[in-house]
Amino acid sequence: MKKHLLLSCLLLAGIGTSVYAQEPVDAAMTQKIREEGLKNSKVMETAFYLTDVSGPRLAGSPGLKRAQEWAVGQLTKWGMANAKREPWGKFGKGWEVQKNYAAITVPYYHAIIAIPKAWTPGTNGLLKSEVILIKADTITDLDKYKGKLQGKAVIFDVAITIKQSFKADATRYTDSALTAMANTKPQASRQQQRPADFANSPQFAAMRKARAMRTAINTFLKNENAGLILSMSRGSDGTVFTTNGASYADTAQTVAPELETSGEDYLRILRLIKGGQKVEIEADIKTQFFTDDLQGYNVVAEIPGTDKKLKEQVVMIGGHLDSWHAATGATDNAAGSAVMLEAMRILKAVGFKPKRTIRIALWSSEEQGLHGSRNYVLNHLGDPKTMVLKPEQSKISAYYNLDNGTGKIRGIYLQGDSAAGPIFQTWLDPFKDLGAATVTAGNTGGTDHLSFDALGIPGFQFIQDPLDYGTRTHHTNMDTFDKLIEDDLKQAATIVASFVYNTAQRKDMIPRKVLPKAPEVK
Repeated sequence: MKKHLLLSCLLLAGIGTSVYAQEPVDAAMTQKIREEGLKNSKVMETAFYLTDVSGPRLAGSPGLKRAQEWAVGQLTKWGMANAKREPWGKFGKGWEVQKNYAAITVPYYHAIIAIPKAWTPGTNGLLKSEVILIKADTITDLDKYKGKLQGKAVIFDVAITIKQSFKADATRYTDSALTAMANTKPQASRQQQRPADFANSPQFAAMRKARAMRTAINTFLKNENAGLILSMSRGSDGTVFTTNGASYADTAQTVAPELETSGEDYLRILRLIKGGQKVEIEADIKTQFFTDDLQGYNVVAEIPGTDKKLKEQVVMIGGHLDSWHAATGATDNAAGSAVMLEAMRILKAVGFKPKRTIRIALWSSEEQGLHGSRNYVLNHLGDPKTMVLKPEQSKISAYYNLDNGTGKIRGIYLQGDSAAGPIFQTWLDPFKDLGAATVTAGNTGGTDHLSFDALGIPGFQFIQDPLDYGTRTHHTNMDTFDKLIEDDLKQAATIVASFVYNTAQRKDMIPRKVLPKAPEVK
Protein backbone atom coordinates (compact mmCIF):
# COMPACT_ATOMS: atom_id res chain seq x y z
CA MET A 1 0.00 0.00 0.00
CA LYS A 2 2.84 2.36 0.85
CA LYS A 3 4.47 1.45 -2.47
CA HIS A 4 1.31 2.36 -4.36
CA LEU A 5 1.02 5.62 -2.39
CA LEU A 6 4.62 6.49 -3.23
CA LEU A 7 4.01 5.73 -6.90
CA SER A 8 0.90 7.95 -6.92
CA CYS A 9 2.81 10.78 -5.31
CA LEU A 10 5.57 10.47 -7.89
CA LEU A 11 3.04 10.50 -10.72
CA LEU A 12 1.38 13.61 -9.31
CA ALA A 13 4.75 15.24 -8.88
CA GLY A 14 5.61 14.36 -12.46
CA ILE A 15 2.43 15.92 -13.74
CA GLY A 16 3.11 19.08 -11.76
CA THR A 17 6.68 19.20 -13.01
CA SER A 18 5.62 18.75 -16.62
CA VAL A 19 3.11 21.61 -16.34
CA TYR A 20 5.68 23.92 -14.81
CA ALA A 21 8.33 22.75 -17.26
CA GLN A 22 6.20 24.12 -20.08
CA GLU A 23 6.58 27.57 -18.51
CA PRO A 24 10.25 28.01 -17.78
CA VAL A 25 11.12 31.21 -15.96
CA ASP A 26 14.41 32.85 -16.88
CA ALA A 27 15.79 33.48 -13.40
CA ALA A 28 18.66 35.65 -14.67
CA MET A 29 16.36 37.96 -16.65
CA THR A 30 13.84 38.07 -13.81
CA GLN A 31 16.62 39.23 -11.51
CA LYS A 32 17.71 41.90 -14.02
CA ILE A 33 14.16 43.18 -14.24
CA ARG A 34 13.87 43.24 -10.44
CA GLU A 35 17.13 45.12 -10.06
CA GLU A 36 16.18 47.75 -12.63
CA GLY A 37 12.59 48.09 -11.49
CA LEU A 38 13.18 48.23 -7.76
CA LYS A 39 16.54 50.00 -7.54
CA ASN A 40 16.72 52.29 -10.59
CA SER A 41 13.06 53.24 -10.92
CA LYS A 42 11.88 56.34 -12.75
CA VAL A 43 8.19 55.72 -12.07
CA MET A 44 7.70 58.63 -9.67
CA GLU A 45 9.49 61.02 -12.02
CA THR A 46 7.14 59.88 -14.77
CA ALA A 47 4.12 60.29 -12.49
CA PHE A 48 5.27 63.83 -11.64
CA TYR A 49 5.23 64.87 -15.29
CA LEU A 50 1.85 63.22 -15.92
CA THR A 51 0.23 64.92 -12.91
CA ASP A 52 1.85 68.04 -11.47
CA VAL A 53 3.37 69.22 -14.75
CA SER A 54 0.54 68.25 -17.14
CA GLY A 55 -2.34 69.13 -14.80
CA PRO A 56 -5.88 67.70 -15.02
CA ARG A 57 -6.33 65.50 -18.11
CA LEU A 58 -10.02 65.54 -18.93
CA ALA A 59 -10.75 64.01 -22.34
CA GLY A 60 -10.07 66.53 -25.11
CA SER A 61 -8.44 69.05 -22.78
CA PRO A 62 -5.11 70.87 -23.16
CA GLY A 63 -3.88 69.01 -20.07
CA LEU A 64 -4.39 65.63 -21.71
CA LYS A 65 -2.60 66.82 -24.83
CA ARG A 66 0.34 68.02 -22.72
CA ALA A 67 0.62 64.63 -21.03
CA GLN A 68 0.33 62.78 -24.34
CA GLU A 69 3.03 64.87 -25.99
CA TRP A 70 5.31 64.40 -23.00
CA ALA A 71 4.76 60.62 -23.09
CA VAL A 72 5.54 60.46 -26.81
CA GLY A 73 8.75 62.42 -26.25
CA GLN A 74 9.79 60.26 -23.32
CA LEU A 75 9.10 56.98 -25.09
CA THR A 76 11.17 58.23 -28.02
CA LYS A 77 13.97 59.27 -25.65
CA TRP A 78 13.98 55.79 -24.12
CA GLY A 79 14.42 54.23 -27.55
CA MET A 80 10.91 53.06 -28.43
CA ALA A 81 9.87 52.87 -32.07
CA ASN A 82 6.84 54.47 -33.74
CA ALA A 83 5.93 56.63 -30.73
CA LYS A 84 3.03 58.90 -31.65
CA ARG A 85 -0.38 60.34 -30.83
CA GLU A 86 -2.68 58.19 -32.92
CA PRO A 87 -6.15 59.55 -33.77
CA TRP A 88 -8.97 57.08 -33.20
CA GLY A 89 -12.00 59.07 -34.37
CA LYS A 90 -14.28 61.90 -33.37
CA PHE A 91 -14.64 62.60 -29.66
CA GLY A 92 -16.11 66.06 -29.20
CA LYS A 93 -15.40 69.29 -27.35
CA GLY A 94 -12.46 69.77 -25.07
CA TRP A 95 -13.03 71.70 -21.83
CA GLU A 96 -11.09 73.02 -18.86
CA VAL A 97 -11.54 75.14 -15.73
CA GLN A 98 -9.61 78.41 -15.87
CA LYS A 99 -10.97 80.06 -12.72
CA ASN A 100 -12.98 78.72 -9.79
CA TYR A 101 -13.99 80.86 -6.83
CA ALA A 102 -17.13 80.54 -4.71
CA ALA A 103 -18.05 81.68 -1.20
CA ILE A 104 -21.10 82.49 0.86
CA THR A 105 -21.06 86.11 2.02
CA VAL A 106 -24.27 86.22 4.10
CA PRO A 107 -24.86 85.46 6.95
CA TYR A 108 -21.04 85.49 7.07
CA TYR A 109 -18.10 84.91 4.75
CA HIS A 110 -17.04 81.33 4.08
CA ALA A 111 -15.19 80.00 1.02
CA ILE A 112 -16.84 76.78 -0.08
CA ILE A 113 -15.32 73.68 -1.62
CA ALA A 114 -16.93 73.32 -5.03
CA ILE A 115 -15.88 72.13 -8.48
CA PRO A 116 -17.50 73.12 -11.79
CA LYS A 117 -19.18 70.14 -13.43
CA ALA A 118 -17.42 69.09 -16.61
CA TRP A 119 -18.54 70.70 -19.85
CA THR A 120 -20.57 73.40 -18.10
CA PRO A 121 -20.13 77.14 -18.79
CA GLY A 122 -18.81 79.76 -16.39
CA THR A 123 -20.63 82.64 -14.72
CA ASN A 124 -19.42 85.29 -17.18
CA GLY A 125 -17.80 87.30 -14.42
CA LEU A 126 -18.52 87.69 -10.72
CA LEU A 127 -21.99 86.54 -9.75
CA LYS A 128 -23.59 87.84 -6.53
CA SER A 129 -26.92 86.36 -5.59
CA GLU A 130 -29.21 85.15 -2.87
CA VAL A 131 -29.40 81.34 -2.88
CA ILE A 132 -32.92 80.18 -3.79
CA LEU A 133 -34.14 76.79 -2.55
CA ILE A 134 -35.90 74.73 -5.25
CA LYS A 135 -38.45 72.15 -4.11
CA ALA A 136 -39.91 70.17 -7.00
CA ASP A 137 -41.12 66.59 -7.04
CA THR A 138 -42.89 66.94 -10.39
CA ILE A 139 -42.39 69.04 -13.49
CA THR A 140 -45.50 71.11 -12.71
CA ASP A 141 -43.94 72.06 -9.35
CA LEU A 142 -41.48 74.20 -11.29
CA ASP A 143 -44.21 76.60 -12.43
CA LYS A 144 -44.09 78.57 -9.17
CA TYR A 145 -40.47 79.59 -9.92
CA LYS A 146 -41.14 81.04 -13.36
CA GLY A 147 -39.78 84.56 -13.76
CA LYS A 148 -37.98 84.46 -10.38
CA LEU A 149 -34.62 82.83 -11.12
CA GLN A 150 -32.80 85.02 -13.63
CA GLY A 151 -29.23 85.51 -12.44
CA LYS A 152 -29.97 83.63 -9.21
CA ALA A 153 -28.03 80.84 -7.52
CA VAL A 154 -30.23 77.83 -6.78
CA ILE A 155 -29.97 74.83 -4.49
CA PHE A 156 -32.13 71.70 -4.18
CA ASP A 157 -33.62 70.12 -1.09
CA VAL A 158 -32.09 66.71 -0.28
CA ALA A 159 -32.84 64.12 2.36
CA ILE A 160 -29.20 63.27 2.98
CA THR A 161 -26.98 63.51 6.04
CA ILE A 162 -23.27 62.89 6.46
CA LYS A 163 -22.57 60.18 9.02
CA GLN A 164 -19.33 59.75 10.88
CA SER A 165 -17.32 56.74 9.75
CA PHE A 166 -14.90 54.85 11.95
CA LYS A 167 -13.55 52.71 9.12
CA ALA A 168 -10.09 53.32 7.73
CA ASP A 169 -10.04 55.10 4.39
CA ALA A 170 -7.28 52.89 3.01
CA THR A 171 -7.03 49.11 3.21
CA ARG A 172 -4.92 46.34 1.72
CA TYR A 173 -6.15 42.90 0.81
CA THR A 174 -5.85 40.44 3.69
CA ASP A 175 -4.52 36.93 3.19
CA SER A 176 -8.01 35.56 3.69
CA ALA A 177 -9.46 37.91 1.07
CA LEU A 178 -6.82 36.87 -1.45
CA THR A 179 -7.43 33.20 -0.67
CA ALA A 180 -11.14 33.74 -1.31
CA MET A 181 -10.32 35.36 -4.64
CA ALA A 182 -8.05 32.47 -5.58
CA ASN A 183 -10.88 30.03 -4.81
CA THR A 184 -13.44 31.94 -6.87
CA LYS A 185 -15.23 29.82 -9.44
CA PRO A 186 -15.45 31.00 -13.05
CA GLN A 187 -18.15 33.61 -13.47
CA ALA A 188 -20.87 34.03 -16.02
CA SER A 189 -20.69 37.04 -18.28
CA ARG A 190 -22.31 40.27 -17.13
CA GLN A 191 -24.97 39.83 -19.80
CA GLN A 192 -25.83 36.42 -18.37
CA GLN A 193 -25.88 37.75 -14.81
CA ARG A 194 -28.23 40.67 -15.54
CA PRO A 195 -31.94 39.76 -15.49
CA ALA A 196 -33.40 39.58 -18.97
CA ASP A 197 -36.28 41.80 -17.91
CA PHE A 198 -34.13 44.49 -16.25
CA ALA A 199 -35.45 47.08 -18.72
CA ASN A 200 -38.92 46.41 -17.33
CA SER A 201 -37.89 46.33 -13.67
CA PRO A 202 -38.98 48.88 -11.02
CA GLN A 203 -35.33 49.87 -10.51
CA PHE A 204 -34.91 50.79 -14.16
CA ALA A 205 -38.22 52.66 -14.15
CA ALA A 206 -37.10 54.67 -11.11
CA MET A 207 -33.77 55.48 -12.74
CA ARG A 208 -35.52 56.59 -15.92
CA LYS A 209 -37.98 58.77 -13.99
CA ALA A 210 -35.21 60.44 -11.96
CA ARG A 211 -33.18 61.10 -15.08
CA ALA A 212 -36.16 62.61 -16.90
CA MET A 213 -36.94 64.83 -13.91
CA ARG A 214 -33.40 66.13 -13.67
CA THR A 215 -33.30 66.80 -17.42
CA ALA A 216 -36.56 68.76 -17.15
CA ILE A 217 -35.22 70.79 -14.21
CA ASN A 218 -31.98 71.59 -16.05
CA THR A 219 -33.90 72.71 -19.12
CA PHE A 220 -36.18 74.86 -16.98
CA LEU A 221 -33.27 76.52 -15.18
CA LYS A 222 -31.50 77.21 -18.45
CA ASN A 223 -34.63 78.74 -19.96
CA GLU A 224 -35.12 80.87 -16.83
CA ASN A 225 -31.48 82.06 -17.11
CA ALA A 226 -30.52 80.84 -13.65
CA GLY A 227 -27.09 82.19 -12.74
CA LEU A 228 -25.65 79.18 -10.92
CA ILE A 229 -26.74 75.70 -9.82
CA LEU A 230 -25.36 74.19 -6.61
CA SER A 231 -25.48 70.39 -6.48
CA MET A 232 -24.31 68.14 -3.67
CA SER A 233 -21.36 65.88 -4.34
CA ARG A 234 -20.97 62.40 -3.00
CA GLY A 235 -18.18 62.34 -0.41
CA SER A 236 -17.23 63.65 3.01
CA ASP A 237 -14.46 65.53 4.78
CA GLY A 238 -14.15 67.97 1.91
CA THR A 239 -13.86 65.29 -0.75
CA VAL A 240 -15.80 66.11 -3.92
CA PHE A 241 -16.57 63.30 -6.36
CA THR A 242 -16.83 65.01 -9.73
CA THR A 243 -19.04 64.28 -12.72
CA ASN A 244 -20.08 65.95 -15.95
CA GLY A 245 -22.92 68.44 -16.12
CA ALA A 246 -23.38 68.41 -19.88
CA SER A 247 -22.46 66.43 -22.96
CA TYR A 248 -19.07 66.76 -24.63
CA ALA A 249 -20.67 66.40 -28.08
CA ASP A 250 -19.99 69.36 -30.34
CA THR A 251 -23.74 69.55 -31.04
CA ALA A 252 -24.77 69.50 -27.35
CA GLN A 253 -27.13 72.16 -26.03
CA THR A 254 -25.74 74.65 -23.52
CA VAL A 255 -26.70 74.38 -19.85
CA ALA A 256 -26.59 76.64 -16.80
CA PRO A 257 -23.33 76.94 -14.81
CA GLU A 258 -23.17 74.27 -12.11
CA LEU A 259 -20.92 73.68 -9.11
CA GLU A 260 -20.56 70.28 -7.47
CA THR A 261 -20.28 71.20 -3.79
CA SER A 262 -18.78 69.36 -0.84
CA GLY A 263 -21.40 67.68 1.33
CA GLU A 264 -20.50 69.74 4.37
CA ASP A 265 -20.81 73.09 2.57
CA TYR A 266 -23.95 72.10 0.71
CA LEU A 267 -25.76 70.93 3.82
CA ARG A 268 -24.72 74.04 5.77
CA ILE A 269 -26.30 76.29 3.11
CA LEU A 270 -29.41 74.10 3.00
CA ARG A 271 -29.84 74.11 6.79
CA LEU A 272 -29.53 77.89 6.92
CA ILE A 273 -32.16 78.46 4.24
CA LYS A 274 -34.58 75.91 5.69
CA GLY A 275 -34.02 77.52 9.09
CA GLY A 276 -35.24 80.87 7.75
CA GLN A 277 -31.79 82.44 7.31
CA LYS A 278 -30.93 84.36 4.16
CA VAL A 279 -27.86 83.05 2.34
CA GLU A 280 -25.99 85.02 -0.31
CA ILE A 281 -23.20 83.71 -2.49
CA GLU A 282 -20.60 85.13 -4.81
CA ALA A 283 -18.93 83.07 -7.50
CA ASP A 284 -16.54 83.72 -10.35
CA ILE A 285 -16.26 80.67 -12.58
CA LYS A 286 -14.44 80.68 -15.90
CA THR A 287 -14.38 77.62 -18.15
CA GLN A 288 -13.35 77.24 -21.77
CA PHE A 289 -14.46 74.89 -24.54
CA PHE A 290 -12.06 73.73 -27.25
CA THR A 291 -13.50 72.89 -30.67
CA ASP A 292 -10.55 73.31 -33.06
CA ASP A 293 -9.81 69.57 -32.97
CA LEU A 294 -12.67 67.20 -32.16
CA GLN A 295 -10.57 64.05 -32.64
CA GLY A 296 -9.60 61.69 -29.85
CA TYR A 297 -6.03 60.40 -29.59
CA ASN A 298 -4.17 57.50 -27.98
CA VAL A 299 -0.43 57.34 -27.34
CA VAL A 300 1.22 54.26 -28.87
CA ALA A 301 4.82 53.07 -29.12
CA GLU A 302 6.67 49.79 -29.64
CA ILE A 303 9.71 47.68 -28.97
CA PRO A 304 9.93 45.80 -32.28
CA GLY A 305 10.16 42.02 -32.25
CA THR A 306 13.30 40.34 -33.52
CA ASP A 307 12.21 36.78 -34.31
CA LYS A 308 11.48 36.25 -38.00
CA LYS A 309 8.43 34.10 -37.31
CA LEU A 310 7.10 35.82 -34.20
CA LYS A 311 7.81 39.53 -34.67
CA GLU A 312 4.42 40.13 -36.28
CA GLN A 313 2.76 38.91 -33.09
CA VAL A 314 2.18 41.55 -30.44
CA VAL A 315 2.14 41.80 -26.66
CA MET A 316 0.17 44.86 -25.55
CA ILE A 317 0.10 46.77 -22.28
CA GLY A 318 -1.82 49.88 -21.41
CA GLY A 319 -3.84 52.09 -19.13
CA HIS A 320 -5.92 55.20 -19.65
CA LEU A 321 -4.17 58.55 -19.49
CA ASP A 322 -7.24 60.75 -19.27
CA SER A 323 -8.60 61.82 -15.89
CA TRP A 324 -11.32 63.93 -14.34
CA HIS A 325 -10.76 67.61 -13.74
CA ALA A 326 -11.01 68.28 -9.99
CA ALA A 327 -7.40 67.21 -9.38
CA THR A 328 -4.49 65.83 -11.38
CA GLY A 329 -5.75 62.25 -11.73
CA ALA A 330 -2.85 60.61 -9.92
CA THR A 331 -4.42 57.32 -8.89
CA ASP A 332 -6.90 57.40 -11.78
CA ASN A 333 -4.99 56.80 -13.84
CA ALA A 334 -1.57 58.43 -13.95
CA ALA A 335 -0.52 55.56 -11.68
CA GLY A 336 -1.39 52.90 -14.24
CA SER A 337 0.04 54.92 -17.12
CA ALA A 338 3.28 55.61 -15.23
CA VAL A 339 3.63 51.90 -14.37
CA MET A 340 3.18 50.88 -18.01
CA LEU A 341 5.65 53.51 -19.19
CA GLU A 342 8.10 52.34 -16.54
CA ALA A 343 7.68 48.72 -17.64
CA MET A 344 8.70 49.72 -21.16
CA ARG A 345 11.67 51.66 -19.80
CA ILE A 346 12.78 48.68 -17.69
CA LEU A 347 12.72 46.33 -20.68
CA LYS A 348 14.82 48.72 -22.76
CA ALA A 349 17.20 49.38 -19.87
CA VAL A 350 18.00 45.68 -19.40
CA GLY A 351 18.74 45.37 -23.13
CA PHE A 352 15.82 43.08 -23.89
CA LYS A 353 15.40 42.09 -27.57
CA PRO A 354 11.95 40.51 -27.65
CA LYS A 355 10.85 37.80 -30.05
CA ARG A 356 7.38 39.33 -30.31
CA THR A 357 6.70 43.03 -30.72
CA ILE A 358 5.76 44.84 -27.50
CA ARG A 359 3.29 47.71 -27.82
CA ILE A 360 2.17 50.22 -25.21
CA ALA A 361 -1.07 52.16 -25.55
CA LEU A 362 -2.15 54.99 -23.29
CA TRP A 363 -5.85 55.43 -23.89
CA SER A 364 -7.97 58.56 -23.93
CA SER A 365 -11.65 59.09 -23.10
CA GLU A 366 -11.83 55.96 -20.96
CA GLU A 367 -13.88 57.90 -18.45
CA GLN A 368 -16.57 58.60 -21.04
CA GLY A 369 -16.99 54.95 -22.03
CA LEU A 370 -13.67 53.27 -22.97
CA HIS A 371 -13.71 55.25 -26.23
CA GLY A 372 -9.96 55.21 -26.83
CA SER A 373 -9.49 51.46 -26.46
CA ARG A 374 -12.79 50.53 -28.10
CA ASN A 375 -11.99 52.60 -31.17
CA TYR A 376 -8.45 51.22 -31.28
CA VAL A 377 -9.94 47.73 -31.36
CA LEU A 378 -12.47 48.78 -34.00
CA ASN A 379 -9.81 50.43 -36.18
CA HIS A 380 -7.16 47.72 -35.91
CA LEU A 381 -8.67 44.44 -34.78
CA GLY A 382 -12.35 44.08 -35.63
CA ASP A 383 -15.92 44.95 -34.73
CA PRO A 384 -17.37 43.34 -31.56
CA LYS A 385 -20.90 44.16 -32.77
CA THR A 386 -20.59 41.98 -35.85
CA MET A 387 -17.55 39.88 -34.90
CA VAL A 388 -16.04 40.69 -38.28
CA LEU A 389 -12.33 40.37 -37.52
CA LYS A 390 -9.27 42.01 -39.05
CA PRO A 391 -6.01 40.08 -39.58
CA GLU A 392 -4.25 41.72 -36.62
CA GLN A 393 -6.83 40.27 -34.20
CA SER A 394 -5.17 36.87 -34.49
CA LYS A 395 -1.72 38.34 -33.80
CA ILE A 396 -2.32 39.89 -30.37
CA SER A 397 -1.03 37.41 -27.80
CA ALA A 398 -2.38 39.31 -24.77
CA TYR A 399 -3.31 42.73 -23.47
CA TYR A 400 -2.45 43.68 -19.84
CA ASN A 401 -4.14 46.64 -18.18
CA LEU A 402 -3.64 48.62 -14.97
CA ASP A 403 -6.35 50.96 -13.69
CA ASN A 404 -7.22 50.47 -10.02
CA GLY A 405 -5.13 53.10 -8.27
CA THR A 406 -1.70 53.21 -6.70
CA GLY A 407 -1.92 49.87 -4.86
CA LYS A 408 0.65 47.17 -5.44
CA ILE A 409 -0.16 44.20 -7.68
CA ARG A 410 -1.42 41.19 -5.70
CA GLY A 411 -2.13 38.95 -8.69
CA ILE A 412 -4.28 38.88 -11.81
CA TYR A 413 -7.90 38.37 -12.90
CA LEU A 414 -8.25 35.62 -15.51
CA GLN A 415 -11.37 37.20 -17.03
CA GLY A 416 -12.67 33.72 -17.78
CA ASP A 417 -9.47 32.57 -19.53
CA SER A 418 -8.86 29.55 -17.25
CA ALA A 419 -6.19 28.08 -19.51
CA ALA A 420 -3.97 31.05 -18.72
CA GLY A 421 -4.18 30.36 -14.97
CA PRO A 422 -1.27 27.88 -14.61
CA ILE A 423 0.89 30.06 -16.84
CA PHE A 424 0.33 33.18 -14.79
CA GLN A 425 0.76 31.29 -11.53
CA THR A 426 4.24 30.26 -12.64
CA TRP A 427 5.10 33.80 -13.68
CA LEU A 428 4.01 35.15 -10.31
CA ASP A 429 6.08 32.66 -8.31
CA PRO A 430 9.26 34.82 -8.35
CA PHE A 431 7.27 37.73 -6.86
CA LYS A 432 5.65 36.06 -3.86
CA ASP A 433 8.09 37.95 -1.65
CA LEU A 434 6.63 41.18 -3.07
CA GLY A 435 3.08 40.17 -2.19
CA ALA A 436 1.91 39.04 -5.65
CA ALA A 437 0.70 35.45 -5.85
CA THR A 438 -3.06 35.36 -6.49
CA VAL A 439 -4.65 34.12 -9.69
CA THR A 440 -8.41 34.38 -9.64
CA ALA A 441 -11.00 33.02 -12.04
CA GLY A 442 -13.08 36.06 -11.15
CA ASN A 443 -13.80 38.81 -13.63
CA THR A 444 -13.37 42.53 -13.15
CA GLY A 445 -14.88 45.27 -15.26
CA GLY A 446 -15.06 48.94 -15.93
CA THR A 447 -11.81 49.47 -17.77
CA ASP A 448 -9.94 48.98 -21.03
CA HIS A 449 -9.15 45.25 -21.00
CA LEU A 450 -12.85 44.71 -21.73
CA SER A 451 -12.40 46.21 -25.20
CA PHE A 452 -10.00 43.40 -26.10
CA ASP A 453 -11.90 40.68 -24.28
CA ALA A 454 -15.01 41.58 -26.29
CA LEU A 455 -13.17 40.55 -29.46
CA GLY A 456 -11.81 37.26 -28.10
CA ILE A 457 -8.33 38.62 -27.36
CA PRO A 458 -6.87 37.62 -23.98
CA GLY A 459 -7.34 40.82 -21.97
CA PHE A 460 -6.37 41.04 -18.30
CA GLN A 461 -6.47 43.49 -15.41
CA PHE A 462 -4.13 43.02 -12.45
CA ILE A 463 -5.41 42.71 -8.89
CA GLN A 464 -4.32 45.73 -6.86
CA ASP A 465 -4.61 46.64 -3.20
CA PRO A 466 -7.62 48.97 -2.97
CA LEU A 467 -6.08 51.44 -0.49
CA ASP A 468 -8.26 54.61 -0.52
CA TYR A 469 -9.10 54.44 -4.22
CA GLY A 470 -12.84 53.96 -3.78
CA THR A 471 -13.20 56.00 -0.60
CA ARG A 472 -11.08 59.07 -1.24
CA THR A 473 -9.34 59.46 -4.62
CA HIS A 474 -11.37 57.94 -7.47
CA HIS A 475 -12.76 60.89 -9.51
CA THR A 476 -12.21 63.38 -6.67
CA ASN A 477 -10.43 66.60 -5.80
CA MET A 478 -8.11 64.51 -3.61
CA ASP A 479 -6.58 62.56 -6.49
CA THR A 480 -3.14 64.15 -6.38
CA PHE A 481 0.51 63.08 -6.62
CA ASP A 482 0.74 62.91 -2.83
CA LYS A 483 -1.62 59.91 -2.84
CA LEU A 484 0.83 57.79 -4.85
CA ILE A 485 2.85 55.10 -3.05
CA GLU A 486 6.31 54.81 -4.58
CA ASP A 487 7.15 51.28 -3.45
CA ASP A 488 3.82 49.97 -4.72
CA LEU A 489 4.33 51.53 -8.15
CA LYS A 490 7.87 50.14 -8.36
CA GLN A 491 6.59 46.67 -7.51
CA ALA A 492 3.80 46.92 -10.08
CA ALA A 493 6.09 48.08 -12.90
CA THR A 494 8.54 45.28 -12.15
CA ILE A 495 5.85 42.60 -12.29
CA VAL A 496 4.31 44.03 -15.47
CA ALA A 497 7.74 44.09 -17.14
CA SER A 498 8.24 40.44 -16.17
CA PHE A 499 4.83 39.42 -17.55
CA VAL A 500 5.58 41.24 -20.79
CA TYR A 501 8.99 39.57 -21.05
CA ASN A 502 7.51 36.11 -20.55
CA THR A 503 4.66 36.71 -22.98
CA ALA A 504 7.03 38.02 -25.64
CA GLN A 505 9.39 35.05 -25.31
CA ARG A 506 6.88 32.24 -24.79
CA LYS A 507 6.83 29.54 -27.44
CA ASP A 508 3.09 29.90 -27.94
CA MET A 509 0.67 32.79 -27.64
CA ILE A 510 -1.49 33.08 -24.52
CA PRO A 511 -4.41 30.61 -24.78
CA ARG A 512 -7.69 32.11 -25.94
CA LYS A 513 -11.25 31.61 -24.83
CA VAL A 514 -13.92 30.57 -27.29
CA LEU A 515 -14.54 33.48 -29.64
CA PRO A 516 -17.67 35.39 -28.56
CA LYS A 517 -20.66 35.29 -30.86
CA ALA A 518 -21.97 38.43 -32.47
CA PRO A 519 -24.85 39.89 -30.43
CA GLU A 520 -28.27 39.08 -31.83
CA VAL A 521 -29.94 41.95 -33.65
CA LYS A 522 -33.46 42.51 -32.26
